[in-house]
Amino acid sequence: MRRTLTYLAGAAVTAALAGMATMSYAAPHDAAGRAPHSATATAEAARAAAPSAARKHAPTPRIVQPGERVTGAPGFELWLTPEGKHWITPDMPDQEQFRSVVDGNIDLNSPGVSVQSEGTPERVYLSGLYYGGEGTASTVELETAAGPLRGKLIELPGRPGWGVWYAVADPVPADDPWSFVSAVTVRTTKGTVYASLSLR
Repeated sequence: MRRTLTYLAGAAVTAALAGMATMSYAAPHDAAGRAPHSATATAEAARAAAPSAARKHAPTPRIVQPGERVTGAPGFELWLTPEGKHWITPDMPDQEQFRSVVDGNIDLNSPGVSVQSEGTPERVYLSGLYYGGEGTASTVELETAAGPLRGKLIELPGRPGWGVWYAVADPVPADDPWSFVSAVTVRTTKGTVYASLSLR
């Protein structure tokens, strides 16, 4: 049985502190057990560089061309145009669905996330828009009835101010199938919150 539910919210965001990377290593010591000045300076420099190195390697959204199809799972495809998000699911491969970013229903200047949840007996197909946040989007984290889940991000070239996240999960028995997703958080490359949505 196919089910579809769409949530939309322009949630206010608050900054979260980025996690600090931790490094450990051994340095030579003199007879009194003291590290030479050069070893101490090297250690301090390494500790100072660790957070910036972690940020440097943070993932960024996959950049796709307008109309380029991305496969989230067999039969679950998404693509972007300047007008918004398009997708199909395995149970309705000939029925394209669309979520606009230009119809006035969302404010691209305010942080927000939307959720579209569709399911078959085998999979739950999750996706949505994210938009309006500060910084570069990096990751998406979901709280679901099946547990924590990480998705992927795609955007059009040229920093359009919005993108699409998507994920696939195994279904779980539930009294209320429409409450599969309880929260979505998109984080930046610095670990701060780009935009979030709570459905609890």
